[in-house]
Amino acid sequence: MTNPINILIVDDHPFIIQAYRNALDKYSQQGYEFVVTQANNCKTGYESITEAKVSFDVAFFDISMPEYAEKGIYSGEDLAALIKTEMPNCKIILLTMHTELLKINNIIKNINPSGLVIKNDLTFDELIFAFDKIINNESYYSQTVIKLVGQAQYNNIEMDAFDKQILFHLSKGVKTKDLPQYIPLSLSAIEKRKFNIREILEVKGETDVDLINEAKTKGVI
Repeated sequence: MTNPINILIVDDHPFIIQAYRNALDKYSQQGYEFVVTQANNCKTGYESITEAKVSFDVAFFDISMPEYAEKGIYSGEDLAALIKTEMPNCKIILLTMHTELLKINNIIKNINPSGLVIKNDLTFDELIFAFDKIINNESYYSQTVIKLVGQAQYNNIEMDAFDKQILFHLSKGVKTKDLPQYIPLSLSAIEKRKFNIREILEVKGETDVDLINEAKTKGVI
């Protein structure tokens, strides 16, 4: 008998968690044994990772979930980055509603997950197929992801952690002049980055509200 496979599922939608469990139940008929840990927001997900008694073999994360700002965890993407550090051998599967190319490219670049699935692509059979590939050390990206990353003309669009911090704090109402209190950059460096972000996102309006709205539309924040 093989050792149990330790699974972490972090999603704030009970029906998605149940779908994962159903898929695992079906897969367990092939002789696998799973030990499943569930969490339903960034806080309980963070605690599941940092307080775990064992290393997880596979982790499923929804991208959009209630944040855990005290620990700087604002999404399933942040949890995925955490588990990569804490448990580098864990296979990561991310589930998202986002279909914006910039967001998808950032996920692939920053996390490089074993699996990336757009929710609208998800069916029970698809989930079984994805899990089968990942458990056998292959990668699985759903059809929409494959189509998006095929748009090579956009593949050079990049935003780093500082750019994302700028957008995050602006979205919380922080004024540009006050951003150096939150981000270890000079005001002039932040203003240059804001200009570049506007260029990357092709923001038409002049205000920070226009910038944030475009960033949200494109799935960057």
